[in-house]
Order: sequence, then structure tokens, then C-alpha cells
Amino acid sequence: MEEPLSYTLTSIMHLPDDCLSIVFQFLVCSTDHESFGLTCHRWLNIQNTHRRSLQFHSSLALPNASSLSQRGLVVSAFHLHRLLTRFQHLHYLSLSGCSELPDSCLTFLQSYPSKLLHLNLDCCLGITDNGLSLVAAGCSSLEAISLYRCNITDAGLETLANGCSALKHINLSYCSLVSDGGLRALSQSCCHLEAVKISHCSGVTGTGFKGCSPTLTHIDADSCNLDPEGIMGIVSGGGLEYLNVSRVNWWRSGDTLAVLGAGFATRLKILNLWLCRTVGDESIAAIARGCPLLQEWNVALCHGVRIAGWQSIGINCNKLEKLHVNRCRNLCDLGLQALREGCKGLLVLYIGRTWKLSATAIELFKLCRGNVEISEKEIMFIGPSN
Repeated sequence: MEEPLSYTLTSIMHLPDDCLSIVFQFLVCSTDHESFGLTCHRWLNIQNTHRRSLQFHSSLALPNASSLSQRGLVVSAFHLHRLLTRFQHLHYLSLSGCSELPDSCLTFLQSYPSKLLHLNLDCCLGITDNGLSLVAAGCSSLEAISLYRCNITDAGLETLANGCSALKHINLSYCSLVSDGGLRALSQSCCHLEAVKISHCSGVTGTGFKGCSPTLTHIDADSCNLDPEGIMGIVSGGGLEYLNVSRVNWWRSGDTLAVLGAGFATRLKILNLWLCRTVGDESIAAIARGCPLLQEWNVALCHGVRIAGWQSIGINCNKLEKLHVNRCRNLCDLGLQALREGCKGLLVLYIGRTWKLSATAIELFKLCRGNVEISEKEIMFIGPSN
């Protein structure tokens, strides 16, 4: 006689953690993620292990310009320790806007088990070179760090470069204490460096980039004190695709951008010269000849560009798709004619207000180049997303 079948009650709670992890990964919306973690402590732990990003809701995240002057978010060592203990598999951590965050809070990164890849310390005014040494000691896999307005020096950058040689992206904008010495340490130690932002770093001339890796494709140097030797350093790697030197102080050296056309920037695709008033025909012609892949070029408010410069752009820049010429005092009818007859790949011309252009010349351009959009919009910052 056969024995009766016995049934054992089972539930989802009997599933092993790896199966529950698979279930969690199939959840799409954040509400479902939070509900999953509220079920029980075990499920909460599974939710915590899948957390890859953590960002504090500081005042800088609010869409209010006045928030920049407000008191930053206060994050204590206790809060940070508890959060890092709970979320041990983070790839991205943002403490942006925590203006009173001391160096000591970063001590916890030294024993953090996760391989942190991205760290944002924008406007963390309490972070100094000591804090960077803690980052270097605890985040050897770091690929990107943002230090906007931090009080760091070249010594801190050297320590960071030695400890985080895998760095690819670094933002040093408004770090007034940084100079070419710090950039030299980064260029020499971080052979995979791809993007560097040094806007408003008055102590930078660009020479620190000399001998940089060919992986360096993006440099943002708005309002710096670059010189000819520094420009040569910036393009020395040969891989540069994006360069922003808008509002650069050329007053010491005059028209010095001709070195961009010397053969080291042949891969350059986007160039921003907005408000470089002293840049003249010599530099414009050299760039037009030496940078054949240019797709977007901003020469708005470049008053030194005259007929010879416009003619060179028209003849040589056949892959140019976007050209910004807003408020160029010396763009005249003959200059616009050169652009009309050349620049065969042009799609958008940002022209705005001009003093020497006649309405007839503009209408003739529209008639002959009907496929080109004429825009009066003036764009200060250009890039792949514009």
C-alpha cells in the first residue's frame, strides 16, 4: 500500500539570498525598491547590497541661485559612518554642498569595502590636502572625482595622483590654489586620464599637461592664464577632441593660439573661443588648416577675426556643422560670403547681432544655403550635448 504524499508549506521567505537578489533586480521603479526593503530586515539587507549610488540632498541641488550663499548641509562623522556601514557596495558617492564637512569624515573611506568609482566633493570647503590623502589611501579604484571650489593645493593633487592612478575624470574648477605642478603630477601618474576641468584656476598656464597621455580628450580651461607653451602642453598628447579656452587671459601674450594648428590637435572636434577678443586671423587660419575634424567652433565676440580669418574657415572647415559668430565686430559682408561659399557641411550658424553685416548679405546667405539654420541664440558653453 502506497504511503500518502506529504506536503510541506513553503513561501518566498525560504528562497536563498541569491534568488531574492534576482527578484530585486527585476523590480523597475524606485517605489518597488523601497517597498522591498520594508518587508523585513533580511530583505532590507538585500536592498542595501544593491545600492550603487548615494547623494546627499544639499542646498546646491535646489533650482535656486540664492542657495549658493546659504549654509551648506551639515553632515557629521556619525551620519557618514552609519551610511557607509549600511551601503557597502557603492560606486558613486556625492557629498556635494556639505560645506562644513571636515577632512576627518573621509577617514571611513580607508576601511570601506566597496570599490568606489566616483566621488563628488563639490563645495566641500572644509576638505584640504589631508582629506585628499585619505581618499588616495582608501579609494585606489577611483575613476572620477570632482573638487569644485575645494581648498586643495598641488601637494594634495600629487598624493591623489599617486594613490588613484586609475583616475579618468577630475574637476578642479575654481580651485585657486592649484597650479601646473599639480597638473603635472596628474598627467604623469594617471595614464588613463580622459577629462580635466581647470576653469577659473588663475595659477594654471597649461604647462603641467606637457607629455600627457593620448587618452586625454577633454580639457575645460575657461578663464585661465594660458600661454603659448601651455597650449602646446595641452595638445601634446595628440588625442584632444574638446577644448574650451573661452575668456582666457591672452593680454600677456597677444594672439597665441596658432600653436593649435601645429599638428598636435588634428583630432579636435569642438573648440570654444568665446570672448577671446585678441585672437586674430593668424591663429584662426592655423586652426582652420590644422584641425580638419572640427565640427563645432565658437568664435563669438572674437573681434580680432577679419576677412582673412573668415575666408580660411570657409576654405578649410568642410566638416564644420555648427559655427558661432555672435557679436563679432569685424564680420562683414565679404566675411559672410566666404562662409556661405565654403563650410560645405554647415548645419547651424549662430549669428546674433553684428555691426558690419547688411540685411542683404544675411538674406543672400539664407537664399543660397537654405539647409543651414540661422539662429540668433548666443551660447557660451558648447559641447556634445548642445
